Amino acid sequence: MTGGLLISLYLFTLAGFLGLDVIRKVPPTLYSALAAVLGAAAALSVAAAVAASMAGGRNSAAILSAVAVAIGTTGVVAGLWRAKRMLHRRGAKR
Repeated sequence: MTGGLLISLYLFTLAGFLGLDVIRKVPPTLYSALAAVLGAAAALSVAAAVAASMAGGRNSAAILSAVAVAIGTTGVVAGLWRAKRMLHRRGAKR
């Protein structure tokens, strides 16, 4: 393994554990706000991946951009579905 790849893998693992720790400490009252922020982040990743795929370049970049678009779109749709479900539950309680 090269040094840059090893450092990137280390940082990715560290960010994953840090993200899990932060999400575990979020109180239940903030779950809807967290879901909205994650949906917005997924939408930004879709926009960036589409821009990267339009830039041309290597074939591997186009494949990775297509994968990023698919994953980001899934995140956006899931966030909208969760928001709709939460709004429906709040409306049923009234």
